[in-house]
Amino acid sequence: MEPRTHLRADPRFCGTLVELGEGSARVALDAIDSMVVDAQGLVHGGFIFGLADYAAMLAVNDPNVVLGAAEARFLRPVRRGDHLIASAQRLDAQGRKHEVHVEAIVNSETVFEGTFTCFVLERHVLVEVGSK
Repeated sequence: MEPRTHLRADPRFCGTLVELGEGSARVALDAIDSMVVDAQGLVHGGFIFGLADYAAMLAVNDPNVVLGAAEARFLRPVRRGDHLIASAQRLDAQGRKHEVHVEAIVNSETVFEGTFTCFVLERHVLVEVGSK
């Protein structure tokens, strides 16, 4: 299966697709220096959320998928040099609405988990009504 969404996502900040299936995705991300916010090497949670969001979008895998809402839990800190794997699994799909669970791990320990509510739109979110 080939990715159909978020094709220009920068793998340095969103991760690299490892595995893609029907309703599922796995994405890997290395925590690099530009993600660090202090002298101790703590990685900003926004990068972890971005990884999880990217995995959720790939699990839906539609060119017009957007994030509508998210419930996120940051369970452990992520440090410079950590290698993260985010696994996304679609839980439910009703029409255009998709619920996706994402878990991110470092060395088999869960550092993040969340549920993402994704919507598949009729057209790209930036295309105005009446445009093609």
